[in-house]
Amino acid sequence: MLKLAVLFLVIALIAALFGFGGLAGTATNIAQILFFVFLVIFLGSLVLGLVRR
Repeated sequence: MLKLAVLFLVIALIAALFGFGGLAGTATNIAQILFFVFLVIFLGSLVLGLVRR
């Protein structure tokens, strides 16, 4: 999932470079959402891993 967030971030940067404002904004929003979802899943698995020990 982190790879998808990075992919959308790269797409947003390339689109911003070429001046596609709407596409860059959309890709940036998707990258942010995927990053935060990944972060929540990572923290959840970290906590559950520590609880099981």
